[in-house]
Amino acid sequence: MSDKVQSLRDLSGIAREMGVPDGAFHPYGPGRGKIDPRFVGEEGKKKARYILVSGMTPTPAGEGKTTTSIGLAMGLTRLGLRSVVTLRQPSMGPVFGIKGGGAGGGRSTVEPSSVLNLHLTGDIHAVAAAHNLLAAAIDNSLHHGNPLGIDPLAVSWGRVVDLNDRALRRVVVGLGGPGFGIPRESRFEIAVASEIMAILALSVSWEDLARRISSVTFGRTREGKPLTAADLRVDGAMTALLREALWPNLMQTCEGTPAIVHGSPFANIAHGNSSVLGDRVALATADCVVTEAGFGSDLGGEKFFDIKCRVLGRGPDVAVLVVTARGLRMHGGVGDVRQGRALPAELARPNLPALVAGLPNMVRHVGILRQFGVPVVVAINSGEGDSDAEIGAIREAAVGAGARDAVVSTHFRDGGEGARGLASAVCEAATGGKAEYRPLYPLEMPLREKVETVATRIYGAGSVVWSDGAKAELARIEKTDAARFPVCIAKTWASLSHDPSLKNAPEGFAFPVRELRVLSGAGFVLAIAGETQTMPGLPSDPAFARIGLTAEGEIAGIL
Repeated sequence: MSDKVQSLRDLSGIAREMGVPDGAFHPYGPGRGKIDPRFVGEEGKKKARYILVSGMTPTPAGEGKTTTSIGLAMGLTRLGLRSVVTLRQPSMGPVFGIKGGGAGGGRSTVEPSSVLNLHLTGDIHAVAAAHNLLAAAIDNSLHHGNPLGIDPLAVSWGRVVDLNDRALRRVVVGLGGPGFGIPRESRFEIAVASEIMAILALSVSWEDLARRISSVTFGRTREGKPLTAADLRVDGAMTALLREALWPNLMQTCEGTPAIVHGSPFANIAHGNSSVLGDRVALATADCVVTEAGFGSDLGGEKFFDIKCRVLGRGPDVAVLVVTARGLRMHGGVGDVRQGRALPAELARPNLPALVAGLPNMVRHVGILRQFGVPVVVAINSGEGDSDAEIGAIREAAVGAGARDAVVSTHFRDGGEGARGLASAVCEAATGGKAEYRPLYPLEMPLREKVETVATRIYGAGSVVWSDGAKAELARIEKTDAARFPVCIAKTWASLSHDPSLKNAPEGFAFPVRELRVLSGAGFVLAIAGETQTMPGLPSDPAFARIGLTAEGEIAGIL
């Protein structure tokens, strides 16, 4: 057993220190438990400082948003503040793919990390079961005479699995004759991109969960009428599968700071934020809540403000932008960086000219966050190869772009003590009374304009190009209540644009929208850009090749 696991505190004691009533904390297994959130009133008990952690456009290895979020929460604890970090539950797709685990790293981790990375309390499996139950109900109805008049060609609901499996992106179901169903094309997506996962992360009660699932649309009749899970009478069973999954999961950092892990990753193809209920619990029990949004401020950050904060009913007091010299060197042209391959060695070496050339990416991300009316602090997640001149250039550019401060943080090496300076800067920015949260667009804005607003003001596009299919769906949506939904754009994480090869801060490009999907239960419209896939694939050297079980029963090899 690792030293980190041996030194863990009793979770029941952590829950009591948070103010969670004894009857509301439910131990689930070693190192994790569930919190029944019903003890929290609708508005919470007090106004805690709410801190968003977002990031620059990352390298394939990531720039340390999770380690920074964990380290910052531990740094705030060292300042004497009751702090909680709220994180998204890792999907097993990246764990077995290229990025490895989602528990942080170095001396800035959530523990037990193997529990976090593999299954946790089974929430994602419950999501997959609920999603696939609706898929089974659709095909069952088609098989038994199709009483609802479902148009098989208009069924939009596929199946999901929490693994990267590109061979399942397009499938044909129902082959084998009359006893095997109605043949039709379908698809698989990764489970965390399911609308059910979005619903889980945005629901505020069992009643809200049931209402959202009942309104999930899966297709249309031959006359064009939308069909819902309630029409199939499967919504109740789907909701029942998610009974405990709706409750946030409690874990702890390697220094014993509470960590609530609940919600959806993959901000490139989903909304990619921790759950509203998890944050409500944290805000009611802490002085400071640190929450992480997926990928860059153009993805999880924008969706945090425009989707999650509308449901939560408040915005953050400050936004932290995580940057690395390594990432800026990449945007400045160093190395042949490709997804699925190891990072080039030269990215780890100081290169001031390249870093300066890559600074526009950071500047753009500072500008993105400032558009939402909150002060910004840049966290320089420093590595051993960073030079003083590079750090100075980052600081100067960050403050010049409007950031309140830019602070070096060494939490990966030094834990909470290494983030103490960052914690002080964040507290100062959060208490300055400068936050005036505002979404990017009003819900009354036409859907077309919402997409164009995000594409131009966040990504830097010059125009939006719609496929014929997207145009037809747009015309249908504009005649329905979904026209008032926020938009969730699925695009690459590797660029501010839709094209992963366009590094740094591209501008003026044509942003292509390939497909629109109404997620009526989640309450947003998904716009899929370019070649983006909702089922990722595995790299040529998958992380699963290094994972195994020791003779002592310990899981090894998850990075």
